[in-house]
Amino acid sequence: MPVTVQQLAPADSDALRALLAKDPAHNLYLLGLLQEFGIAPTDHRSSFAYWGRFDGKTLTAAVFVGGGGGLMVPSAGDGSATGVIADALAERVRLKASVGEKPAVDALVRSLCPGKPRLSKNYRLFSVSADDLGPFTNPLLRLARDEDVPRLLPLAVGAVKEIHDRDALAEDPHFEARVAQRVRAKRTYVLEENGELVFKVDIGSRSQFGAELENLYTVPSQRKKGHALLCLGQISRFLLSSLPRLTLRVEEKDESLARIARKVGYLAGRTQRLVLAE
Repeated sequence: MPVTVQQLAPADSDALRALLAKDPAHNLYLLGLLQEFGIAPTDHRSSFAYWGRFDGKTLTAAVFVGGGGGLMVPSAGDGSATGVIADALAERVRLKASVGEKPAVDALVRSLCPGKPRLSKNYRLFSVSADDLGPFTNPLLRLARDEDVPRLLPLAVGAVKEIHDRDALAEDPHFEARVAQRVRAKRTYVLEENGELVFKVDIGSRSQFGAELENLYTVPSQRKKGHALLCLGQISRFLLSSLPRLTLRVEEKDESLARIARKVGYLAGRTQRLVLAE
């Protein structure tokens, strides 16, 4: 069968969803993007596309390309299949950031990132279902509110600094607005103690197939008190009352968070890679 690469159109939505649903845990981020934004932009302000590799008429791999390479997310699976898409995009896309399964991200970097990435980290993708949850909870964990944003901002900045080694406020003039938008979208949960926000966690992606948690952060003065363990257990129990699974990326050298995830009931999956080229 001939192998082709082409931009996906609305007519390919079912094929893309079926491809991603074959491995929903490792494709949760893409499934959330697809559910939230669709397969093609609906207004001129958006700039993204999905590109797919076809064996004959069968879709076998896909890559989300946002902002001309500002964010690239490959489907889970064979890295060589992603490499075919990357080679086809070499004349039109420059990779700026990518996250996904390591072999697939490796293929994108080889073809679309001419220099050494500014940041490259390996993660283990952990996942959990309701049947696996341990007894850890903290009912004081709550949705962040608009009035929390000024106090929440330092935690959001701290999370980006620790995870991505970036000064979010200096590099992104819209960072505070993004934090506020996530709060309005009911995607940020916080723990407050004695009038101080001591812990935060975000829902990064959500669809009927599950949700991905990200940016877990405890303020340094409040660490080793069990906040992350109890709050991860709490939000996991809450979300799994209506979703089939959750995932969480844990940096491979972050043994502390890996232990917390395992205690809550999360199981380690395949290796992921995050790349920031600029």
